[in-house]
Order: sequence, then structure tokens, then C-alpha cells
Amino acid sequence: MKLIKSSTYSNVQLFWLVALRVLIGWHFLYEGMVKMTNPNWSSVGYLLDSGGFLKGFYFWLAGNPMILRTIDYINIWGLIVIGLGLILGALSRMFIIAGIILLGLYYFSHPPFIGLRYSLPMEGSYLIVNNMLIELVALVVLFLFPTSREIGLDGFIFHIKKSKLRS
Repeated sequence: MKLIKSSTYSNVQLFWLVALRVLIGWHFLYEGMVKMTNPNWSSVGYLLDSGGFLKGFYFWLAGNPMILRTIDYINIWGLIVIGLGLILGALSRMFIIAGIILLGLYYFSHPPFIGLRYSLPMEGSYLIVNNMLIELVALVVLFLFPTSREIGLDGFIFHIKKSKLRS
């Protein structure tokens, strides 16, 4: 499969930027699907295990059943829709911003700072930088170097929009 030549990216750069976008999209989509297919999933345990300077906010979210149901719904469908948007390259800049916000909320719920302990097991030992922060920064890179108009549905969406404006 030959990549479309970009006016600003080499084929190699375009390939790896699109690969990064699709892989992060897959991660979001998969996390949302796992939560959606588990009838017992809720964010309550994660929220009540929060630490750091925003833990009061996360405890408040977990303490109100109506807000908690809303948070769970938004979390599941946000992950799915963001993931699909990134994979398909559809409205990807909007979904990149949504992903940055969501990852920021996850990061500050369980920041890897000295002196904070969590009851939920973590996959490694971190100090300040963890996988959520790395994925968040990768989304910032994708925001600064967008590819979805060249390889993605945004190319069709914005091409049609330009065509209609010219008519």
C-alpha cells in the first residue's frame, strides 16, 4: 500500500504518525469495549482509590450515585467514540482534545507522585511519568502534526465541505 504523499510529511513520517494515531485509537476503543461488555464495571473503585490534590473531587464524583452513573456512561462511550474517531481519522482533532482531557483526568486521579499509595495494583513503578502521561503527550504530538486529512475520513469530510463552499 503506497501512502499518499504529503506536502509537509515524508511517507515515513506520515506512516508513523498515522500508526501512532491508530494505535492510540485502538487502545481507547478497546478500553471502552471492555468496560461496556462487563456488566459489573463501574468507576467507583478507581475514583475512591484516587490520591493527590484532586482526590476530594474524585471522591465527590464517586459519592453521588446519579453522577457516578453519568460518569460511567460518559467514560465508556467517550473511550469508544474517541477510539473510533482516531482510528478512522474522523474529526480527529476534536477527539484528540477529548482524549487529552480524559487522560488528564485519569492521570490526576492516580498521579505517580512520591508519598502516594494506591490500593489498586499498578502495572509498574512510576515517578511523575506513567503510561497515561506518555499517551497524553503522544496525543499532543498528533494534535500538532495532524494526519487525518491525508489518511482518514477528515480528508473526505473537509474536501466535501470546501466543495460546497465553492459552489
